[in-house]
Amino acid sequence: MLNKKIKILMTASEMAPLVKVGGLADVVGSLPPALIKIGCDVRVALPLYGSIDKKKIKAKKILSDITVPSAGQNFKIHVWQAKINNILVYLIDCQKYFSKKEVYGGNDSEKFLFFSLAILQILPTLNFQPNIIHAHDFHTALIPDLIKASKNPYFQDTKILYTIHNLNHQGKSKTEILSTGNLNKNSLQSLSEDARDEDINFMVQGIISSDLVNTVSPTYAKEISTSIYGAGLERIIRENKNKISGILNGIDVDFFNPNKDKFIKQKYNLKTLDKKINNKLALQKQLGLKQDKNIPLAGLVSRLAWQKGLELFSDNIIKLPCQLVFLGTGEKKYEDKLKKLSKKYPDRISAQICFDVKMAQQIYAGSDIFLMPSRFEPCGLGQMIAMRYGTVPLVRSTGGLADTVDKKVGFSFSDFTAEAFEKSFKETLDLYYKKPNKWKKMQKNCLKKDFSWNKSAKEYLKLYKKLIK
Repeated sequence: MLNKKIKILMTASEMAPLVKVGGLADVVGSLPPALIKIGCDVRVALPLYGSIDKKKIKAKKILSDITVPSAGQNFKIHVWQAKINNILVYLIDCQKYFSKKEVYGGNDSEKFLFFSLAILQILPTLNFQPNIIHAHDFHTALIPDLIKASKNPYFQDTKILYTIHNLNHQGKSKTEILSTGNLNKNSLQSLSEDARDEDINFMVQGIISSDLVNTVSPTYAKEISTSIYGAGLERIIRENKNKISGILNGIDVDFFNPNKDKFIKQKYNLKTLDKKINNKLALQKQLGLKQDKNIPLAGLVSRLAWQKGLELFSDNIIKLPCQLVFLGTGEKKYEDKLKKLSKKYPDRISAQICFDVKMAQQIYAGSDIFLMPSRFEPCGLGQMIAMRYGTVPLVRSTGGLADTVDKKVGFSFSDFTAEAFEKSFKETLDLYYKKPNKWKKMQKNCLKKDFSWNKSAKEYLKLYKKLIK
């Protein structure tokens, strides 16, 4: 089948820039334009949350008062259409489920199961028959089950690609939830087997019932078959290993571009790398750290969560000869720990407990070292963004971090211990202080890396072709 004939409907809970909570939104916002460039017809289906301004995005109502039977009731929905970054987006308008501004909270499994049901209900009316429905994470994982149970001939040739962004968020729910999708535990064998423990795991259904499954990095695809990373689903992963692969996420290389970035003090590129130092001096001044171009500045931009390895910042690491800047929000215990450190060492440590896009860019550009000591990392975007700015990453070798950071561009450690992190950190600082020419070469290697979506889109195209050959 020719590329131009491949029609893909992406279904997800979030999409940048319309609505963003995490990295899922970045993928759903950036992958479709890259696929369109290589000849695919890609559209996105998304709930119309209360936070989405229909006027601002010039959305048009294309379907009104469509009846969606669910759990013995009839719901009326409307469908709006908007064009976002050249992508046609269908927005499902249902007051009961999507009127709030928050994306998550409440009964997410029920809300997103209704969303999945509504998508399948409206598709025959939209004059768009996809060859492939590309479902993301647990939120739309029951789409293949809904299709199989409905036996609707409209979908007889439709294939499902299911992408796992984070295996830890599985959508476990009581079996009663199935009624929202007009299903029950006897509707399909996969549901009956899943229901033996009196609950339904959306992620499990997505893995079992989809035609192909992928994760957001090759290493994560292998890791999740083990008990350490499998989040209790390692047996299911191993049983379905023949249809599971990994494709690394990309980043928006136009937005993350040190030569154009409007948020940073000094623009620079591969040829003018020496100017990067001006961003460091500006950041030091802004954060109240000692202004000194010779002191290495290490940055961390992240959700402050268990996954991110913040426990590894031992007293020994805090006392290393460098400055540290943390940016992010999350669990109170991590926020409090970082605030305490910044008060104790105000000239060397800055804790910015907030979500600030502008400051994030300034940290990517102004830091010498970027830290990601994660417990697990399905893909990770921070290390790629840092490299785009010529900032050397120091990461734990797991998931996408292992796939993107080699010895030419950065430093890594394997064991999840403060000792292993400290040893690697010391090696990083040793190179910075003692071998400036090697350090500069490493920075240049970082800047030369291609993390554009163009590369990843070609890998997705291979999967799509495999499905419809």
